[in-house]
Amino acid sequence: MKRLLLLLATLLVATTHARQTEAPAAADTTRTTTREKILSRLPDISGYLQLKYDWADDGTSTFLVKRVRVTLAGDILPTLDYRIQVELAKPQIVDAYLHYKPFTELNVKLGQYKIPFSIENTEYAPLKFEFIDYPLALSRMMGIAETVGGKQLSATGRELGLTLSGGLFERDGYAIVNYDLGVYNGAGINTKDDNKSKDIAARLMIKPVAGLILAGSYYRGEFGPHYLERTRYGAGACYDRGPVVVRGEWIGGTTGTPRTEEIPAGSFDSSGWYVMGGWRVARNFMAALRYDTLLADTSLRRSRQTNYTIGLTWQPVKYLRCQLNYTYEDYKIASKYDCNSLSVMFSGIF
Repeated sequence: MKRLLLLLATLLVATTHARQTEAPAAADTTRTTTREKILSRLPDISGYLQLKYDWADDGTSTFLVKRVRVTLAGDILPTLDYRIQVELAKPQIVDAYLHYKPFTELNVKLGQYKIPFSIENTEYAPLKFEFIDYPLALSRMMGIAETVGGKQLSATGRELGLTLSGGLFERDGYAIVNYDLGVYNGAGINTKDDNKSKDIAARLMIKPVAGLILAGSYYRGEFGPHYLERTRYGAGACYDRGPVVVRGEWIGGTTGTPRTEEIPAGSFDSSGWYVMGGWRVARNFMAALRYDTLLADTSLRRSRQTNYTIGLTWQPVKYLRCQLNYTYEDYKIASKYDCNSLSVMFSGIF
């Protein structure tokens, strides 16, 4: 009997000690799980700043802050993510959207973001782009440095709206056919629509082989309270794989003009295109050439501007990108003279 009591007492002491030992471990595990859950809900923070110097023989010589971007991005659900990007050089919200991805074939994006028009506008962000400035046709006709009805539309190629997109026929990790179809305010970023119509955009991109994109784009809208026509269409091709990148696009469009006391309402057509080629000489060094021309008004042959650009990009470390561009600007415009320009830009990435 004494032996039995002694055995039971020993087991009781051992069990109590084990429970006391396990309790802190369980508490630590609970705290770790809670911390991991909290951290998983926090957004990823990233960004970059771009410092630029411009010189031209027309008298230009200036330092400027081109961009200061801060981005917060994360997942709300496995099929729902978000992105918020703020520009601090000229304080404004650049991106703010929800992206629902239930299927590869069908995605829904709602908010403010890049218009799915052309290859360069969406596929070549500033930290991937081979040059410092975007080509003339894209800048002047897709809301980067555009004027419609006397109003400057500096919308960074973005709009507020809703887009359906997706990829079909997957092969080797990419979709062969990609589509975008969207509806937008058409008034610029961070701006309520100022008419009753909505703009539409459609783009089809085909990737027959890895690295090759063939694309066609269409945009149709009415701008401002006077419902000025703003139609854009484009086509292009890009091959970007290994050390080689070759890209070219044509963009055309019709822009409405408001009625004045002297001139009735009307419109004019524009047409521009570019072609570029780049060679990644080393992992962190690229040389590129670009021919870029725009006929701002196709009825006025003397409205043409053509830029010839040589670009060098060197990225010595992951967080620093250095670019040098030389451009010869050839004007047929009577009020402007041909000139040489030089731009240097440093991008700090975090």
